[in-house]
Amino acid sequence: MIPIGTDVRLRRPPVGNWVLVGINVAIFLLVNVLHSSFVETMLPPLHASVPTLYEYISYQFRHGDFWHLAGNMLFLWVFGNAVCDRMGSFNYVVFYLAGGVFAGVVFTATNSNPLVGASGAIAAVTTAFLVLYPRVHVTILILFVIITTIQLPAMFFIVFKIILWDNMIAPSIDSQSMASSVAFSAHLGGYAFGFFVAIATLVFRGLPRNQFDLLALWSRWQRRAGLPSPATFSSAPEARPLSAPAADFGADENVSLSPAQRLQEDILDRLSEHDVEEAARLYGTLLQESSDHILPRSAQLEIGNYLAQSGQHGAAIDAYERFLAAYPTAADAPQVRLYAGLICRRYLHDPVRAAGLLQAACDTLALQSQRDLAAQELRAAEADVSGHGPEASET
Repeated sequence: MIPIGTDVRLRRPPVGNWVLVGINVAIFLLVNVLHSSFVETMLPPLHASVPTLYEYISYQFRHGDFWHLAGNMLFLWVFGNAVCDRMGSFNYVVFYLAGGVFAGVVFTATNSNPLVGASGAIAAVTTAFLVLYPRVHVTILILFVIITTIQLPAMFFIVFKIILWDNMIAPSIDSQSMASSVAFSAHLGGYAFGFFVAIATLVFRGLPRNQFDLLALWSRWQRRAGLPSPATFSSAPEARPLSAPAADFGADENVSLSPAQRLQEDILDRLSEHDVEEAARLYGTLLQESSDHILPRSAQLEIGNYLAQSGQHGAAIDAYERFLAAYPTAADAPQVRLYAGLICRRYLHDPVRAAGLLQAACDTLALQSQRDLAAQELRAAEADVSGHGPEASET
């Protein structure tokens, strides 16, 4: 199960993460391909038995072989771009290096062999992603008998697959793994660092809060469960009154949300409770409030599917086209184009719109049966446009 993408829509180029990936790749080429003794000397491994302060940084940019580098850089690219976008490039790079240092400290406390690799720092980035984007879905490439992709909730994939299974359960089952070259203790140290530092930055306003981070989910769960709201964290003296935006950590966090943000929060809550009908109704209200609003990938698609299945074809096409504009490379985008093209031709009698969607579907669908259906419908739509289709013969 290999992560290859997420639902997060970046607001700005994640330059800091690009720089980190570039440096890691460049150093690998210099040391492992060009065999530069100078670079190898300047960037020593972390010698756990007698570590120096400098090695806690240098070891993060060394990798044992190509697959070690490729695996680390893939995870860094998938999760790091979104975290960098949220933190800003400078703060993100500092956070990344600090996560690697903490992972190195945990490793040296329990090991004596040398350590290389960025996985400790990347582990910190991964759990920071979990804190900042817990409701996002991760696109997973499956390489088992057949090659396909699926979407899994970030919460499930990171907590159960990456942390618990890969670093705790599987190593305990296979005793040889524990004696292998994989530094599980460094991974776990990085995960802990990333999680608690990200939580702390939200609590103490190092990062701006929103209605989709982990603390917001926790607060909404408490409200639905009827539990008392948590105490508000603040560095201000008790006698100092707090403004509404500064005091929205607990049950009152919604006071700083715009009407559109509140509606989006309500839509996601209804979907989580499987009340799709009410979620779709709220979605219509959301578009009246903010016509350019887009839901997270899975939520936008679920709303579109419900509208189509309930016969609201015009609203369904609008939801699908918003999905395609926001997530054009999503794994299910080709099927969405096919379904939208069918609706446009068969129900909305808009062959021009249908032809564009069906042509794009023909170019991107993986299954032959779906490509055949798209091609058949495309020919019918083109006939309708030229005046020789079924629609023209009936008039």
